[in-house]
Amino acid sequence: MIGLRPGHVRRIAALGAHCDDIAIGAGGTLLTVCAARPGVRVDALVLSGGGTEREDEERAALAAFCPGADLRLTVLKLPDGRLPAHWDEAKTAVEELRAEGDPDLVVAPHRGDLHQDHRGLAELVPTAFRDHLVLGYEIVKWDGDLGRPSVYQPLTPGVAKEKVALLQSHYPSQRHRPWYDPEAFLGLARIRGIECHARYAEAFHVDKLTLDLEN
Repeated sequence: MIGLRPGHVRRIAALGAHCDDIAIGAGGTLLTVCAARPGVRVDALVLSGGGTEREDEERAALAAFCPGADLRLTVLKLPDGRLPAHWDEAKTAVEELRAEGDPDLVVAPHRGDLHQDHRGLAELVPTAFRDHLVLGYEIVKWDGDLGRPSVYQPLTPGVAKEKVALLQSHYPSQRHRPWYDPEAFLGLARIRGIECHARYAEAFHVDKLTLDLEN
């Protein structure tokens, strides 16, 4: 088993198509890293929701999910569900995020996600972050596209439950959605925990992984 330790992570790039994507897909991982690495820099980009209540939710939520971190968040105003029609704007935003610095870890949607906005962003990420470890997070929804991830971040019971509590408290605009509830989030974390011999976990898809077995 190859492990990435907190001491190796000084900078994280986190990307989402919508407000709440990052928190749903990698909120537990962010909580874990930020607790282990105070002051870690987190550069976050969200493509839609800018100038609405969703942006307010996102700013408060990511501040809670990244305690003690140097958080830099950009929320754009691309229309929800229309990323393919705004490809150039999205690509420019991803490239501008890459120009901010060289992250040790990138979290973003995975290419097997069936939502067109998620999938489109997932296709853009490796064009800008070519030599980086990119963890493609998963988001449970009606499409049934969770797949078979290959990388896991175990979560302590406290972190898993804190993630669920933060999702519930910081995104009131989403509580009416049938898939947006504590049972769904904690249930998926329990399943992924079983798959990696932990109580709870977040799981990710990885297209490429470079090993360094010499050091």
